[in-house]
Amino acid sequence: MQKSNQDLTNKVALITGAAGGIGLAIAETYLANGAQVMLTDYPQKRPETMSKLLEKYPGQALYIGCDVCDFDGVDQVIIETLNAFQKIDILVNNAAVFDLAPVIEATEDSFDRLFSINVKALFFMMQKVARKMIELGVQGRIINMASQAGRRGEALVSHYCATKAAVISYTQSAALAFAEHKITVNAISPGVIDTPMWAEVDALFAKYEHLQLGEKKIAVGEAVPLGYMGQPEEVASVALFLASAGASYITAQTYNVDGGNVMS
Repeated sequence: MQKSNQDLTNKVALITGAAGGIGLAIAETYLANGAQVMLTDYPQKRPETMSKLLEKYPGQALYIGCDVCDFDGVDQVIIETLNAFQKIDILVNNAAVFDLAPVIEATEDSFDRLFSINVKALFFMMQKVARKMIELGVQGRIINMASQAGRRGEALVSHYCATKAAVISYTQSAALAFAEHKITVNAISPGVIDTPMWAEVDALFAKYEHLQLGEKKIAVGEAVPLGYMGQPEEVASVALFLASAGASYITAQTYNVDGGNVMS
């Protein structure tokens, strides 16, 4: 049996939400496996970790700031990626935001913000990049970032859960739509992953569940069947597989990376 090939040499990846956490881990993993990568994130986000990555892979890794809700800016990111690398083989739709509140208190502003970034921006980035893949004859890979929250409802997390459920649904629909072009579309559903975002998540749970700061983070890690929070690199390894030759016959799937929290 032929072994899976995870070498991404001569492949070009565009990654949103790449300034930290899971997005940055995917970028680093792709670069280490030979890909050329355009990293993008909100314009004001460029931490030292990203700067170090750009210095480590000069010419192979590039960065452009972009608000994914600004579709003119998204168009420019795609143009800049094509100008630099001539094609896009892989799109990782990772940009997302989080919020929570009891259903009785959930606001329209929170709804609009979460759906604009987590769903609308993701869909139209996917559409725009897929158009270029089809135009250039690229048998591409699209990887959308869902969440275990999209597999269920949560009393405090209604808007976020709904956005991630939408990501899973759009992944399935797009996979069927792009199958004739041999473009695969899959999603990754992380569980509790130890990223900088967890400081925000933990603080919100502390507010509404009357907990001490840090208490929720410890509790959710201990509740995972494997007994600990995952690391961004553990999600990145699945993103590498889905972008690789070994995943050529996989589409319309959502992979759980959650230590056993969800069984599906």
